[in-house]
Amino acid sequence: MKTPIRLRLAVLAGTAWLAACGGGGGGSEPAPPVPVPVVPEETRAQDSKVYTPAAPGATTFAVMPGVVAGTDRWAGVLNGAAYQIEVPATWNGKLVMYAHGYAGEGATLNVGAPSIRRYLIENGYAWAASSYSKNSYDVRAGVEDTNALALAFNQIAAARGRPLPAPTKLYITGHSMGGHITGAAIEDETYATANNKVRYHGAVPMCGVMGDVQLFNRFAAMQVTAQALAGVPSYPTNKWSEIQALVTNTLFTTFPSAPTATGFKYLSVVKNLTGGERPMFNEGIAFGGSFPSAYGTFGSDGTVNGILNRNVLDTNAFTYVIDGDVPGSATLNASAQKLTATPDANRLRRDGLRWIPVINGEFKIPVVSIHTLGDLFVPFSMQQIYQQRATAKGNGNWLVQRAIRGASHCDFTVAEQVQAFSDMVAWAEGGVKPAGDDVTTPATVAAASYGCTFTNNTLGADDGGTVTALRAGIAANPANTCPP
Repeated sequence: MKTPIRLRLAVLAGTAWLAACGGGGGGSEPAPPVPVPVVPEETRAQDSKVYTPAAPGATTFAVMPGVVAGTDRWAGVLNGAAYQIEVPATWNGKLVMYAHGYAGEGATLNVGAPSIRRYLIENGYAWAASSYSKNSYDVRAGVEDTNALALAFNQIAAARGRPLPAPTKLYITGHSMGGHITGAAIEDETYATANNKVRYHGAVPMCGVMGDVQLFNRFAAMQVTAQALAGVPSYPTNKWSEIQALVTNTLFTTFPSAPTATGFKYLSVVKNLTGGERPMFNEGIAFGGSFPSAYGTFGSDGTVNGILNRNVLDTNAFTYVIDGDVPGSATLNASAQKLTATPDANRLRRDGLRWIPVINGEFKIPVVSIHTLGDLFVPFSMQQIYQQRATAKGNGNWLVQRAIRGASHCDFTVAEQVQAFSDMVAWAEGGVKPAGDDVTTPATVAAASYGCTFTNNTLGADDGGTVTALRAGIAANPANTCPP
């Protein structure tokens, strides 16, 4: 008599189950699981560069002239990064982390104090700043090293003979690339993927790269439109040095203050790429502005000087506008090269943060962000992107932005920075949201008085000569005068 097929299958399945469980009388152990191989992360040019703190043996730094309050000042090296920490004798229990801007491509690491140092000391705040363990545009190192220093604050204080309680509030602020670090440090993705995890209570990014890689896309867009208008639209963008003189001489009789007729068209394209019609744009071009710095980025291979391994530049989303010239705009859009990023050039990493940490607008703490209108190196459009991203994530109510009538990159008075910081703290601790500017409505941004509300030209002891000269020159032009 044949065994039914269903019964035979059941017997076979039962036998297999007994074997897998060590049954069947053999008493053997199950086979160990096959280990999953760990795939190491790829390396990049930035990883092989060697950096050294400028003064690795330093243990302290100078007293700030004119400050009455006594402080403890400590300097040292943490995980390859130099640091400075200052704690007032009468500490209010709050710690402010300061993130400096891009420090170039050199091998020496330097650390500096926040521009609002005097205000912080005199109001009882402790502050700490890292040089970061890497130079170049290494925002990943900036976030990790700033966070690591915040986490080590109490250990360092105790080792220097002043045991302190854990800070009751932790704030972060920074300029330029440090603004990018500030914005990235408070993001949900950063907290999820960073090796050094810190929760901040409030942030003040200043003149920051709040659109992360969108800054580099704008530089690329400035270049491809310059080439197109100068008659060399298809020339390889990474060979900019071969055509730079031709393009520049076609667009300017004197760079950058005297554009040709074609140059005026080009500058209207730049204006619309960097935030649209607004006060201070012309000053940003011609009056001590930062446009030459943006122009100096042309010719990139898209790896951000070896921070990435592949091209991140992408200009496909841009529509170029020449003011008052619809046919010319159409011709420009048709002729300008379309650069396309390599897929996953800035992907999530398995060993920590992205190589260029992103700002997605995923935060739920008070943020007061300030930006000068004439900035063309890190343009005002960064604030517009930041607002759009935060709003898209449902977090627009956590973001206050202020336009400052400065002509160049990070051209703030100390008074403007202090006001932003003190208003952020009042919001974080008292719950009252401060006022800000609408950065996305074109008619509002284009108004002649835009930026007047939060501009404070009062110069103090800590304002540098560059700021003094720029503000004096701006104020001398009646067109720049704000209503009393």
